[in-house]
Amino acid sequence: MQKRTSPHRATYLGKGKLESIKEEHDLEEIDLIIANEELSGTQIRNLQDELGVRVIDRSQLILDIFAARAQTKEGQLQVELAQYNYMLPRLQGQGLELSRLGGGIGTRGPGETKLESDRRHILRRINDIEKRLKVIVNRRKQHRSYREKTNTFQIAIVGYTNAGKSTLFNHLTASDSLQEDKLFATLDPLTRQLRLPTGLEVIITDTVGFIQDLPTGLIAAFKSTLEEVQEADLIYHVVDLSAPNKEDHEETVYRQLKELNAENIPLITLYNKKDLISEDSFLPHSVPYLLVSALSESSIKEILDKTCIMVKEQWDKYHTFIPDERANNLSLLKKKSLVEEVYYEEDKKGYDVIGYVNPTHDIMKVIKEYQKNDKQYDNDQY
Repeated sequence: MQKRTSPHRATYLGKGKLESIKEEHDLEEIDLIIANEELSGTQIRNLQDELGVRVIDRSQLILDIFAARAQTKEGQLQVELAQYNYMLPRLQGQGLELSRLGGGIGTRGPGETKLESDRRHILRRINDIEKRLKVIVNRRKQHRSYREKTNTFQIAIVGYTNAGKSTLFNHLTASDSLQEDKLFATLDPLTRQLRLPTGLEVIITDTVGFIQDLPTGLIAAFKSTLEEVQEADLIYHVVDLSAPNKEDHEETVYRQLKELNAENIPLITLYNKKDLISEDSFLPHSVPYLLVSALSESSIKEILDKTCIMVKEQWDKYHTFIPDERANNLSLLKKKSLVEEVYYEEDKKGYDVIGYVNPTHDIMKVIKEYQKNDKQYDNDQY
C-alpha cells in the first residue's frame, strides 16, 4: 500500500515503493505480482520492465478465475468475450505480451486460442462471440417468456461470491450443482423446480456471485445471466455471517441489484453459517431476515415457511369450492396457487378451499368457475 495524491501515470506506484517491492521480490522469489486496482496496459508493461516479473491487475485476476470456473459453452463464451474486451484497450501498452492466450491465473486469457496483436482480428473475434451468445440469449429469453406466460412464481438466489448460495440451492431442490469453498464456483445460472410446503410449485435460480468493483466487461458479458434476477418475484439474498466484512458484502449486492433495476423486488436476507457465530451478539443489517445454516433441515423449513408468507403478501386471497366429481382439480390448485385451508363439506359433497393466487394466473378461471357454482348451490339450497 502507498499513500499518494494520485497514481503514477507510468508505473502506478512511486519510485521508492517500487524499490521496496524489488527487494521483497528478490528475497521471496516471487513469481507473480497482483495489483488490487485496474491498471492500464502501459502501467502493466512498465511495472513488468521495472520488477522483472509478471504483473496483473485485479480485473485480470477475476477474469482468470472466471476462465478456470466456466463449465458450459455459454459461460466460456461470456468469459472469453470479457477477456477480449479487457485486452483490446491494452494492446498498445503491452504489445507482444498479449500475443498468446493461455490458461490459469496470471496468464492472458481463457486458454483456447492464440491472440494475434492485431486489433481487427480481435474485433472480428468479439463480433463472432457476440453473435453466438445472441443465439443462446434468445433461447434463454424464450424459456423466461414461457415462465412469464404461465405466471410461474420465480425466486432468484443472489449474494456475494462464496456466501453459500449453491449449498442452499442444492438443499432446497435436492440438486447436486457445484458447491465449493471457492470464489465464483458458480458461473452458469441453474434453474430448478421447488415445491413449497403447501404444494405450490415455483422456479428457483442460482446465480453468479457478486463482488466489489466487478470488472465492467464481466458485467456486460454476464448481462443475460443476471437478467434472471430481474425477472424474479422474490430474491433470497445470502450473506456469509463468518465473513469479516459482511456489511460491505451486503452493500455491494444492494448496489448491483440497483444497477440491474431489481432493487424493488421483494427480498429476504438469509444470514448463512449461523453455526459459526454467537447468535446472542448478532444484529441484522437488513430486514426481513432469517438466521440460517444452509446445511440444516430446520433452516430449510424456516426458509420455505417464510417464502409462503412472502408469496401471500404479493397475491390475492380466494375462497372457492371443488365438487367431488372434480376433485382432481384440488391437486391443480395446490400446484398453481398457495392453498392455506382445505375442509370437506358433507352437505355440499365437495371441498371448501381457501388460499392465495396470482390474480393474472390461468388458474383464476377454475377458481371463479367454482365460486360461481358454489353460489348457485347456495341459492338452490335456499
